[in-house]
Amino acid sequence: MRNLPLAALILSCTALMAQLSPTLAADEWHHALSLIGTPQYPPDFKHFDWVNPDAPKGGSVTLSDVGGYDTLNFLPAGANTASGIGLIYDQLMASSLDEPATGYGLIAESVSYPEDRSSVTYRLRKEAHFNDGTPLTPDDVIWSFQKEKDVSPFYAEYYKNVVSAEKTGEHDVTFKFSVKGNHELPQIVGEMLVLPKHWWEGKDAKGNPRDITKSTLEPPVGSGPYRIKSIDAGHSIVYERVPDYWAKDLPINVGQHNLDTIRYVTYGDPTVAFEALKAGEVEFRAENSSKNWATGYDFKAVTAGAVKKELYPLKTPQGIQGLAFNTRRKKFSDPRVRQAFNLAFDFEWSNKNLFFGQYTRSPSYFTNSEYASSGLPTGRELELLNENKDQVPPEVFTTEYKNPVNNTPDDLREHFHQALELLKQAGWVIKNGALVNDKTGEAMTLEVLMDDNTFERILNPYFQNLKRLGITATIRLVDAAQFVARTKTFDYDTVIGVFAESESPGNEQRDFWSSAAADAPGSRNTIGIKNPAVDKLVDHIILAKDHDELVAACRALDRVLLWNHYLVPNWYLAGARIAYWDKFRRPGHGPSRSDGFPTIWWYDPTAATKVDASKTK
Repeated sequence: MRNLPLAALILSCTALMAQLSPTLAADEWHHALSLIGTPQYPPDFKHFDWVNPDAPKGGSVTLSDVGGYDTLNFLPAGANTASGIGLIYDQLMASSLDEPATGYGLIAESVSYPEDRSSVTYRLRKEAHFNDGTPLTPDDVIWSFQKEKDVSPFYAEYYKNVVSAEKTGEHDVTFKFSVKGNHELPQIVGEMLVLPKHWWEGKDAKGNPRDITKSTLEPPVGSGPYRIKSIDAGHSIVYERVPDYWAKDLPINVGQHNLDTIRYVTYGDPTVAFEALKAGEVEFRAENSSKNWATGYDFKAVTAGAVKKELYPLKTPQGIQGLAFNTRRKKFSDPRVRQAFNLAFDFEWSNKNLFFGQYTRSPSYFTNSEYASSGLPTGRELELLNENKDQVPPEVFTTEYKNPVNNTPDDLREHFHQALELLKQAGWVIKNGALVNDKTGEAMTLEVLMDDNTFERILNPYFQNLKRLGITATIRLVDAAQFVARTKTFDYDTVIGVFAESESPGNEQRDFWSSAAADAPGSRNTIGIKNPAVDKLVDHIILAKDHDELVAACRALDRVLLWNHYLVPNWYLAGARIAYWDKFRRPGHGPSRSDGFPTIWWYDPTAATKVDASKTK
């Protein structure tokens, strides 16, 4: 996700989609939209409760980026875009970090849609402008929509049901939909980044026409709170706060965007990036390694209090992460083979010996949310599954899905026996110590494609278990550019797939699971799923007429995905592990759905002086 503004953006996208709201009056204008009822803040609110409205401006922060970048244009498929690029752009609406499924007007001052939700109209603020002083107009919005949908595979799928955008007033843009009743479409349109048409259709310093379909290292113009100050391609990028940012005094921005500069420095791998934190070269880190968290933070700056270490609790759905099989490859096309791989994974041993007991095994594609399935299907959920009964694994109707649990060595041995039996049923047998296809003689091998070595210590014990089944497993470590290129074209056996879920699953499900996305280069259908039952359930999710229907469709989809064994589920932690040099402060009551760094934090020069002095001692 670091490769796109979709780091903050896609997660901000998903955070805007949640439970369905009551029907609002047709053509009524709204300052905010919420899919869970009434937005928390009224039209005349002064600022969000979870910010410090008096936060001082100033200071800087240096962050790490692993892998580097080769473009500042986030649209082309597989773009290896600079971290933080979303800082330079604004959206029609901005999300609240403390409210699921709620967006407040940013570029747009208000929004309206008819009762059947066949379209949505955004009314732009007259004062909105890009950071070069050019007014931001409906033409920019329309052009941005067309280009994002034409150039980006992600946006093409995400906005699939948005068929047109047209100017319908001096400051109004109306988006028309190909379907009615899609409750989230009016809102997800508001997540669109607005690009400067005049800049992209102009010429660069050498007089060459710019091309939004191509990569570029020319700093683009945006309308957001930051602009690019400098770049050193492959090494660093620096963003500086725009002091006269047009939207700085809007209630949704009060107390935010406080740091003067945000600098990303590129490191070759996460280990080096961690060493940079210890040395004070990097000043904030979101830790994703349980081992580092448990054993790596005993360096002098932590014990002296110069570096703070915190587990920030989050009330967010966790989705699922796992070893995702590329089912486009014949050897992984049989669900019995994929199930055997899951039976060989000893999560309990890994959690105790590798993760220091920090994690919980992911039981669902909608982990930590009401959309996760449990028990056996009933009611509307069962009706949806019965509509596709011939294309749904029979276990869906008879057995609650459970990951294998290894409390004792006997449990693991039993799971090995089950795995070998499944492999035998699928036509794979052990000959001379190797698992081979009984008909073709092909050896079963597994290669995991990665662009850093974080998972190596986790996978190696798992590979030893696979070896007991006669399977040879290896890691293919490539650089970031190769990783992007190979994942874009689905050139791998398996990858660590991450499928983040929102509080109201919707249109993004197509890009995750649909048959159309399976053949679209750069899509997030990492697994290559082509399943008619999945396609139909995804449509039910997107067109759910009310909250109960949405819950039923999600749970039904969850069961179908789980019982097809498309991946080996990993684990989750309902919180953010953060470490930072004690130069920064944040509001006492922070948001519940993000740690808010660096957006709502601010720089404390007095504390920074003490911290910097401690480095020399």
